[in-house]
Amino acid sequence: MDKNSKKKPNKDELSRRQFLIRSGTVASGALVADGIAIASASKDLMAQASSADKYPKAKGRIEHDNKRCSACLGCMIACSLAHEGSPNLSLSRIQISRYVFADFPKDILGYTCQQCDDPKCVEKCPAEACHIDANNGNVRTIDAKKCIGCQTCFKSCIQTPRRVLWNSSDKKAVKCDLCADAPNNTKPGSPACVSICPQKALKLS
Repeated sequence: MDKNSKKKPNKDELSRRQFLIRSGTVASGALVADGIAIASASKDLMAQASSADKYPKAKGRIEHDNKRCSACLGCMIACSLAHEGSPNLSLSRIQISRYVFADFPKDILGYTCQQCDDPKCVEKCPAEACHIDANNGNVRTIDAKKCIGCQTCFKSCIQTPRRVLWNSSDKKAVKCDLCADAPNNTKPGSPACVSICPQKALKLS
């Protein structure tokens, strides 16, 4: 046989060669797919970070310590008095709930606005009524004069239960403004709920 003549691959060799080629193709495809997935995930994270960075952070928020709270509802009465001029628990910007079948400390829970770094209520408001008040510590608040009653901010709130409330009488949305615009607050500069709490279960942090 001519030494220079090429030896034809047998079926076994051909099968092995095809297997290696196909395996390499699959592996390459998997790497590409993984690369796309990683790039997509990175893009999503960057988008979220960018969204949060476009808003100045609020300089404070109200924290509730359920281990101290006695659920006297004094904070809710004080809040509604400070903002509405009359006691109205449904319009209190802070909500305290008691769960009689839950064990301590989960039997009493307080719900306050978290002053989100990425406030969807501000982002989604079509009338710019829900805005960031730069003159009052970048608090996320609602301008009642601009509010058109569309409830977009209410529906956009990511908290459960929602921290934006609906005033059915005025057809306006309301939320905690840390008492920056509470006309009847007896202690300006301090949220009414924090000032009134006898158990010191609330604090501005």
